[in-house]
Amino acid sequence: MNDRAALRQRLIQERLDLSGRLELAEQLQSVLRVWLVRRRETTIGAYWPIKGEFDPLPALYRWSEAHPERRIGLPVVDKEQGTLRFHVWYPGCPMEEDAYGIPKPKDTEVFEPQLMIVPCLGYGPAGLRLGYGGGFMDRTLAALAPRPATAGVGFAHGFLPLLRAEPGDMPVDTMLTEEGVVWERGG
Repeated sequence: MNDRAALRQRLIQERLDLSGRLELAEQLQSVLRVWLVRRRETTIGAYWPIKGEFDPLPALYRWSEAHPERRIGLPVVDKEQGTLRFHVWYPGCPMEEDAYGIPKPKDTEVFEPQLMIVPCLGYGPAGLRLGYGGGFMDRTLAALAPRPATAGVGFAHGFLPLLRAEPGDMPVDTMLTEEGVVWERGG
């Protein structure tokens, strides 16, 4: 586990090569929709999927449809702070690419999410997650007060039983895969 860059590359390729990835994504959509039913938050920060990541937006849009006060946000990088701000997203909203080529909402309202859906390239025991190594999610979680609840989402192939925390790592409160809720703080 010492060479995280090589591990990240391996996990990205494995995810892209997953047999039946679309079916696994449909299963994870279902897990996320069911999990959201009992949540009380009205604002969720999510992400635009890249590199074969699970796309949480269809499940989140269904979550928001029945309640007009519910809002979904996508991240926009705050270059000065090295953190993320969340701008309202809805299907069809104006989008533009950020400096990394990832679509982001254009000129929509900023808000602080009560719940964040966090992509996990890999995950380990006790809510540890492995992202792409930029630290944006971890710095954002550390900076938000109050800290939002967090749910990591990823495919079960990314389980890393020997993953250990590094300085600055912020564990997630819940981990969801196509197999269900695989870990929940206090659960």
